Parts: sequence; C-alpha cells; structure tokens
Amino acid sequence: MPHYLIQVAYNESALQALVKNPQDRIEAVRPAVENLGGKVKEGYFAFGDYDAVLLAEMPDNVAASALSIAFAAGGACRTVKTTPLLSSAEALEAFKKASRSGYRAATAG
Repeated sequence: MPHYLIQVAYNESALQALVKNPQDRIEAVRPAVENLGGKVKEGYFAFGDYDAVLLAEMPDNVAASALSIAFAAGGACRTVKTTPLLSSAEALEAFKKASRSGYRAATAG
C-alpha cells in the first residue's frame, strides 16, 4: 500500500483548544484514516512549520487526498501538506525510467 507523509499546522483557535483540553490528535484521526482504508504507521507532534506529522498507508491517491481534504475542511488546520512517498526500490526504478525518457534540458549542450 502506498505511503504518505501528512504534515499539519494548527490555526490559533485549534492550539488554544488543545492548550485548554490537551488530547492525542494522532489517536483522534486514526478512525478517519481507517475509514478511508488506510493505516496510521507513525504519528508525531512537532514544533516549527508543522505541529503534527503523520505517516500513513493509504490505498491510493484518492483516499490520501480525501483525508487531506477532511483535515483541511475541519477548520482547525492552518495548513495541510500531503507528500506521496516512494520506497528506495520505487525511487531507483523512477531514476532508471528518467534516464530512458529522452528528455533534454534547455541547458543541455
């Protein structure tokens, strides 16, 4: 199953709500992930540009997109960023295919 990195930055009101009533948001989103056919592999809270990071397996891009849309539509997130992840084997295959693509950069001599 494909893997996705989902990064979330909460808005001010969501952070205020979490300070007032602390809760494990990783466990709170697990049912939504599972309802879309996915599985939470890892979840972390962070500081910096994003407040929470989720590594999830999802059946396909549509399910991953649906999850991101649900997070964004919920109103608590300032930003939701979803990145599809490739295994090392998939990346290697992509590099091999790129070498056979015939593409020539504009800067190529």
